Amino acid sequence: MAESASKHDVFQAIADPTRRRLLHLLGDQEMPVNNLCEHFTMSRTAVSKHLRVLADAGLVEARKVGRETRYRLDPEPLLELKRWLAYYERFWDNKLSMLKRYVESDEPADMEVFDSLRVVETMEE
Repeated sequence: MAESASKHDVFQAIADPTRRRLLHLLGDQEMPVNNLCEHFTMSRTAVSKHLRVLADAGLVEARKVGRETRYRLDPEPLLELKRWLAYYERFWDNKLSMLKRYVESDEPADMEVFDSLRVVETMEE
């Protein structure tokens, strides 16, 4: 039980911009730690810590090739994120439709449209 509690979830893992960049770099190809480090100004140890968080969330897999550790993206856990975001897409679609109607209309500004758009802004924060 303690082991699963210490694991990171997908949302925590992608919250950091460095980890998102690592995922992007690993999206097309498997890479060793040394190659990944070339893309950052931080130490190899710091990059390795970020990779460990991603591995704990199941987003990257490591494999040893000789003395080198290579990492590759495992996109499967991102489906959880996709499902979560899909629920909120309906709010975006609704707000964008309202904005389109407002922009295309010749009527004076309707405060209800602006209030609805503010809800979207607060969701982004």
